[in-house]
Amino acid sequence: MSDAEPQDQPLPLIVHLTELRDKLLKALLAILLVFIGLFPFANDIYAFVSKPLRDILPEGATMIATEVASPFLTPFKLTLVAAIFLAIPYVLYQAWSFIAPGMYRHEKRLAIPLLFSSIVLFYAGAAFAYFVVFPLVFAFFTSIGPEDITIMTDINSYLNFVLKLFFAFGLAFEIPIAAVLLIWTGVTTPEELGHKRPYIIVGCFVLGMLLTPPDIISQALLAIPMWLLFELGVYFGRFVRPDGNPGQ
Repeated sequence: MSDAEPQDQPLPLIVHLTELRDKLLKALLAILLVFIGLFPFANDIYAFVSKPLRDILPEGATMIATEVASPFLTPFKLTLVAAIFLAIPYVLYQAWSFIAPGMYRHEKRLAIPLLFSSIVLFYAGAAFAYFVVFPLVFAFFTSIGPEDITIMTDINSYLNFVLKLFFAFGLAFEIPIAAVLLIWTGVTTPEELGHKRPYIIVGCFVLGMLLTPPDIISQALLAIPMWLLFELGVYFGRFVRPDGNPGQ
């Protein structure tokens, strides 16, 4: 059976817009339902996310709330972000079900593993930030401060800090997907990416500097995995190149 056209007759624009609206509503409903289920545990979720910092605080130091509504709004915001985070697979499934009818069969065979891999890699990036980066960064920050300064981190400032790192590492771990897509679409080749490796490494450290706090530890902990993930993407890209030749 040949790889036939995905649609013989184009559907009216209003049909596509209606379908898109339905998909968006389903995605938002999923996020809302997850949020409702998580909200009773909002304080527990915040306690879990703040544990890497609280574990290394000096004796007598605590986290504080500098705004009147922070004790409520900060766990609320974190729970909403956690709901989006957990609902990502279903949200991406809705996006996939919208675009899949317009794809060829051979495109679907590659797109499905890439979609699954992108979800796993994003979660892996966030887990790497929480279990590896946070303990090292917070230990560094709390150890270099003046001895007569008492550390009392604001809960909202802490949340903004860790959400930035979660996003940065989750996004950075998508590099293999980006490399494979560039090679698959013919924009570049594994050989061309290999020749640009020195510039890629420099770019990884520049992005590490821009996406993380201004300390060498977190920058290196983002830049080095980005470089290794780039190499992984180039390797797998050899098997999806348009000419079908894995190359050297």
